[in-house]
Order: sequence, then structure tokens, then C-alpha cells
Amino acid sequence: MIKQDILEKRVKNIYLGIGSNLGNRYLNIEKAKIYLSKNNIEILKSSSFYESLSWPNADNPKFYNIVVKVKTNIDETKLLNLCKNIERFMGRKKTSRNSPRICDIDILDYDKKTKKTDPKLPHPRMHKRNFVLIPLFEIDKDWRHPITKQHIKTLIFSLSDRDIRSIKQI
Repeated sequence: MIKQDILEKRVKNIYLGIGSNLGNRYLNIEKAKIYLSKNNIEILKSSSFYESLSWPNADNPKFYNIVVKVKTNIDETKLLNLCKNIERFMGRKKTSRNSPRICDIDILDYDKKTKKTDPKLPHPRMHKRNFVLIPLFEIDKDWRHPITKQHIKTLIFSLSDRDIRSIKQI
């Protein structure tokens, strides 16, 4: 009984990426954080805001992105469903992939778990994205990729010069 209590109370390292490129991008992200908090997700750390080009179509409006470290007892599947519900509640519509959106919440890393089924863990493209790696580095300078075990600095330095130069802290 004591062992189970200790395991349940163990702090998990869970990182979420939150982004917006429609409407009041800053306010959309702040609202997403509030809705997460109202659903038993405790935000432990939050990065600065970063502005980056929309991917893959740089002609779309620029994104604001942050990474948050959170604590919750919700498992990764329920957390994914909660994130999708918050996106819909905030007005995200079903559109083509990577189209502009009011709110996007991704599970980047759920306590170093690896899964090939939804939710795919860690996020399958996070190691290639400046708008994930740079804010994540800001809040956890020792983070390592759960699969490749590469240090976050190594991943950042593997980005193209264009990717590194095209993102700015707000």
C-alpha cells in the first residue's frame, strides 16, 4: 500500500507545447493555460513566448509558442483528449493539417514514455522544431530525448541556421 502511494505521488516530467497563429495569439495561449489549470493540470514552469514562421507554409500567419512543464495524475491518453477538447472549446475547427489555428496543444514528452500509438510519445517531430526545442531548453536545460537520448543542446545545434535565426523570443 505504501509503495503504491509513493508511485502515485511521484512527480512526472510532462511537457506540453501550446501555440496559436489566429486571433490574439498571446491571449489564446494564456486562456489555454487557464483551461489546463481548471482541469487538474498544475503548471510548474512556463517558457517565454516565441514567435516563429508557420510550418510548412511560411505564408500563413506567424505562430506564438510556449512550452510548459506540468504535473497531473491524468494518464497520457486522457491528457491528449483533454487537450483536444480545450482546442475545440477555444474554437479550433477541423481543417487541413498544419492550417492556421486558434489553439494547438501537443504532448511533447510524458515522463519519458515511448509509444507508437496515440498519443505518440514523445511527439514524433519535436526534435526538428525550433518552436519546441528552444522554449523547452529555456525551462529544462538538461532535457534528453526519450528515444535517442540526445541532449537538448545537441538537438538545437542540429537545426538549420535558418531555423535558429527565424525564431524570436517575445
